[in-house]
Amino acid sequence: MKIYSTRHGQTDHNRNEMILGTTDVPLNETGLEQAAGLAEAVEKLGDVDIIIASPMLRAMTTANAVAQRCGLEIVTDIRLREWDYGTYEGKSRFTEGFAENKKQFGVKMPGGESLLQLAHRVYSALDDIIEKYSGKNVLLVSHGGICRVIETYFHDMSTEKYIGWFMGNCEIIEYNYRSGG
Repeated sequence: MKIYSTRHGQTDHNRNEMILGTTDVPLNETGLEQAAGLAEAVEKLGDVDIIIASPMLRAMTTANAVAQRCGLEIVTDIRLREWDYGTYEGKSRFTEGFAENKKQFGVKMPGGESLLQLAHRVYSALDDIIEKYSGKNVLLVSHGGICRVIETYFHDMSTEKYIGWFMGNCEIIEYNYRSGG
């Protein structure tokens, strides 16, 4: 089983270095172009059987571009929605306290989720996807924070590596999963 992971195309929030979690915003022109490029790349892979996507608009628009080009079904999973950043939502990425809060795994973002809560929902989604779609190749279309947690599901990371890990818009990472680990 292969699991491909990708992040949605660019939004204006991304371009403007704003914190974007649960706010449901559309892709910008660059993001739409990135989604079309992703669709072409997935078509060239030629082995994706199904798309599982966050139900958020930016992820669904990206997933739809791939689905239309490749003739694939999209299943949504609410557990793949982006991290709830609470009161940091919509503020500059450089807002005082934000980077520090992201490093505190057991501390909730003010009014939002902790990293441990986020990891729990993403890991449970991955466990279910692996069980339900065993033998198929799956494309996950989600968000930067989710992609970072997906990376930890497959590869161990130190806290420093985790904090510095970044997924580009519409970048694809391939994970090969074999039953038994």
